[in-house]
Amino acid sequence: MDHPSCPELLTALTEELRVVRSFADLLRQEQRLLTENGIDQLPALAEQKSTYALQLNEISEGRRRLLQKSLPVLENAAIQAWLTKNCAPGLALWQEIRVMAEQAQQLNHINGELIQMKLRHNQQTLTVLSNAVNKAHLYGPDGQTSFTPGSGRSLGNV
Repeated sequence: MDHPSCPELLTALTEELRVVRSFADLLRQEQRLLTENGIDQLPALAEQKSTYALQLNEISEGRRRLLQKSLPVLENAAIQAWLTKNCAPGLALWQEIRVMAEQAQQLNHINGELIQMKLRHNQQTLTVLSNAVNKAHLYGPDGQTSFTPGSGRSLGNV
């Protein structure tokens, strides 16, 4: 099997770590905005998240291609063993990538839950407001009051 060069792999791992850190930082920023109701900034952040997700996918694919030259199965234990034997400086990078990826996954899950909570709250608020509007129709489509006799006082009566 053809082995990737250690410097080539170190470059790929360093870039992957840089992007996964940036992605996790972006998810922390999203979480802060969600908890502080900075919702107006979320659309721009969503675009950045998509960009980082695409970058991460491309970078991790490149790293996989490099490692597939030497490893038939790309499982964590096999990668760690190979790095220990063939590119020891890459092991620390790989382990940190795994930690950062786990953090990013947890942050993304929490942010998804925060978004769901906000959606439920907004739906409940809309339901309450809609019910209040339906009960408070003072005028019909023809401009006339829509009170029916016996429904309470009419406007102007005290």
